[in-house]
Amino acid sequence: MFLSLLKPTALKRILFFLGMDTFISFVTLQIAYNLRFNFEVPTPFMDNFLFIFFILITLKILVFIYFKLYRTAWRFFSLYEVKKIILAHLIIYTIFFIFFMVFKDEVVPFARSIIIIDCILSLVFITLLRLSKRIIIESNKNKKLKNTLIIGANNSLKSLFDDKQNLEYSPVAIIDESLNLTNTYIMNLEVFSFDSLEEIIKLKSLEAAIISKEYSQEELIDIFERLNNSGIKDIKIINTLSSNKNTKKQLKDISVEDLLARHPKDLDTQKIESFIKDKVVLITGAGGSIGSEISRQCKNFKAKKLILLDHSEYNLYQICEELSGFDIVPVMQTVRKIEYLESTFDKYKPDIVIHAAAYKHVPLVEDNILEGISNNIIGTKNCIDMAIKHKVKKFVLISTDKAVRPTNVMGTTKRICELYAQNVDSYDTEIVAVRFGNVLGSSGSVIPKFKSQIEKGENITVTHPEITRYFMLIPEACELVLQAGAIAKGGEIFILDMGEPIKIVDLAKKMIDLSGRENIDIEFCGLRPGEKLYEELLINDSDKNTEYESITVASRTYFDIDKLNAKIEKLLEEKDKIKILKEIVPEFNHNLNKGEIF
Repeated sequence: MFLSLLKPTALKRILFFLGMDTFISFVTLQIAYNLRFNFEVPTPFMDNFLFIFFILITLKILVFIYFKLYRTAWRFFSLYEVKKIILAHLIIYTIFFIFFMVFKDEVVPFARSIIIIDCILSLVFITLLRLSKRIIIESNKNKKLKNTLIIGANNSLKSLFDDKQNLEYSPVAIIDESLNLTNTYIMNLEVFSFDSLEEIIKLKSLEAAIISKEYSQEELIDIFERLNNSGIKDIKIINTLSSNKNTKKQLKDISVEDLLARHPKDLDTQKIESFIKDKVVLITGAGGSIGSEISRQCKNFKAKKLILLDHSEYNLYQICEELSGFDIVPVMQTVRKIEYLESTFDKYKPDIVIHAAAYKHVPLVEDNILEGISNNIIGTKNCIDMAIKHKVKKFVLISTDKAVRPTNVMGTTKRICELYAQNVDSYDTEIVAVRFGNVLGSSGSVIPKFKSQIEKGENITVTHPEITRYFMLIPEACELVLQAGAIAKGGEIFILDMGEPIKIVDLAKKMIDLSGRENIDIEFCGLRPGEKLYEELLINDSDKNTEYESITVASRTYFDIDKLNAKIEKLLEEKDKIKILKEIVPEFNHNLNKGEIF
């Protein structure tokens, strides 16, 4: 009961400061009188003391309320609030002086110099009261502040020095690549060149670093490795520099997504908005990693209505909860049932369909070939057929780099989807496929798996020391998907620029470094069935550029649509699925190697 009374609340804070301001004002006015009269105040001057005090404290409370000085948490009182207190006192004592001059007869006898003395004393003591908790916190020996290096001098520095940001870090130096800033001072901190980074870390006994500026992927990796090699394990980044779109600047741990993500420079948000705005958009697989982000983007780009279709109740519930308040229609449905899709298309009449529903995990599809064929091929065919029948303006198929010279069933099913999308008679519906590599942090991907192993203290398992993959952040990939859809005319396979492929073993090493744990090693367990060492994004080199550097177009592959439909029917009937898959996709080289243990 007693402890609960001590628990701080907004009301208790206001009452505390009202009481303390009243007490301090009473004491400072007493001191001002005594200083003015050398501690021998004539009795007539004390007759109106309480009247003077009442006027001053009323003015203080009203002006302090106006400046919201009673809303600031005690521990977060900063220079900004000090400025407000100074301005408030100037206003208070100016008003009081005007009052004194107007109603001079009512307040005499009164010495005008008392106003100046009391103003100074009140300003000093009220400011000290509000700074006291911060001074105690920052001088507390039990919680040592970390000497911190700021990397990158920019406008974000102001928020970094705001103690609301994080009281654990004490900036002591700044590093910046601009030679014009070297040897200058920003907020009382000296700016050094990047060349002296390691030297400054030793000289200043630095324990942490905050990256406050946006750098390219190569630069960020270099900064991280130099800090890590110098013993700096606590590395923060401002969240608005990473994948997080939150506009409020906050510090977060640097992540592997920050180090590996590449941000396309030619993102055309106006083109995307003109494509999505005021359209009814149907998204299949809307609860998955890609589908849910596509749904968010469509909301951001002002779609008229979103039809969110997914066969997973939980996934559909999650995305619907997140987008609640927007005009959404949840449809719990499988794409394998064409009669169900028929009713959905007929009821909601979408302008755009983005088909993200698919089984994507290579080992699972290898063990469930019929389900993979049924969901990926038949599901896609059903959606395309319904889009054409119901005169959907544009159909966007989400494809994968695993469709290129596939070595597994999953990749082959996606390649067949591409072939169907390119060769079906689409009439007035523009059908386009968009192919890209792995997205960072998607469900079932390597990063969540590695994170789980690290948290459990287990060694990280990598299939092969030379295995590489392309990576992109989910938001950027989805924005480029919509941008590709916007420029599509029908029949294209667009390829997103995924940057350079990344060695999975290097990814694992970085995640171990980021964790700060030294007892975790990397184990090689051999390639899984159907897994490739290297993924590709093109079948041949005859790709064409678009108006955007981040998006290219693969050459078209012609396939007689009647023969393709016949092969798909045969694929469902025949027991030897692999044989028919190879007939449709001759470049399919099924990799059944169980892998060598390294």
